[in-house]
Amino acid sequence: MKKLFRKIKYNLKKMSKKQKIILGVSLVFLASLVIGCCVFFFNNKKEEVIKPSEKIPVEEVKKLQILDMDSKSRPVAVMINNIGTARKYHTGLQDAYMVYEIIVEGGLTRLMALYKDANTSKIGSIRSSRHYYLDYALENDAIYVHWGYSEYAQRDIASLEVNNINGLIYGKQYFWRDKSLGVSSEHTAYSSMDLINNGINNLGYRKTTDDKPLLNYNIDEINLSTIEGAISASNVSIPYSTSMKTEYIYDAEAKNYKRSVNGVAHIDYETKEQYTAKNIITYQVQNTTISGDLKGRQNLATVGSGDGYFISNGYAVPIKWTKNSRTARTKYMLLNGEELIVNDGNTYIQIQPVNQNLSIS
Repeated sequence: MKKLFRKIKYNLKKMSKKQKIILGVSLVFLASLVIGCCVFFFNNKKEEVIKPSEKIPVEEVKKLQILDMDSKSRPVAVMINNIGTARKYHTGLQDAYMVYEIIVEGGLTRLMALYKDANTSKIGSIRSSRHYYLDYALENDAIYVHWGYSEYAQRDIASLEVNNINGLIYGKQYFWRDKSLGVSSEHTAYSSMDLINNGINNLGYRKTTDDKPLLNYNIDEINLSTIEGAISASNVSIPYSTSMKTEYIYDAEAKNYKRSVNGVAHIDYETKEQYTAKNIITYQVQNTTISGDLKGRQNLATVGSGDGYFISNGYAVPIKWTKNSRTARTKYMLLNGEELIVNDGNTYIQIQPVNQNLSIS
């Protein structure tokens, strides 16, 4: 080692001043490079130890968009006026996760829109109850919101002990009339989820449910084309009478159905957007005019079984339905007996009178 140092000292003495400067600069550069590499290495090692999660991709957990399946909130079912005069003022229906459309007197229909954990600020226009709608409110364990009732609905609300909020009784508390519409007063009743929830609290109704949603939902898109009996369904026409026809046209880009009534787009009065449906369930039941009823009010054979179609994503598949009692849940099954699973999105249940010509193409 001493010999090595003497040799280095001897060589340094022999170097010119310029050579010594070059050697010094080179040594400084080399030392800086070594130090920089060490700092970079140790900093990276430290980051890996402290923040390993940044190096490991975490798969995002998918959740249903239409409903919170963990929610225990009771649904709310709202009766919606569907006469032509009122239809142009429909508001808030797109927030409903499910809507029933059923025949009433005069060949018209009414809608019953179901909401769960919604905060919709305006819903309507709200109209009176018909007794067979109660069967579908009950199968969803829903609190029933309406303005008035037929004598048959009044009787059944009492006998079936239906939790309800009636505008005839509570109009000033939980409803309002939109007098700016310029139509008859019976077409102007509205409410909001805030007002409805106030009514539920003040009337002491049960606010939670142990029932699962009526339908089974799938987070990932279902390919209906592979299911037995599937047919193309870009255009759907569901007549209820000579004066009432509901229609849907498939939007392949949005993957939903645009809704129209009697050839006119069904538009939300506030948002100015056309109503859409992700899923459509349609089937037929017998309806008859109640004997002696001067207004031609109807009875509906809600209990029983029959055939129908489930429509979504441009296809329709045949289904079977059964309902064992007025309060029992309607069960929907594929032809192979498996329980129906629907796509993540809102659903219109179109209960059509028998002998009407359903068209799917």
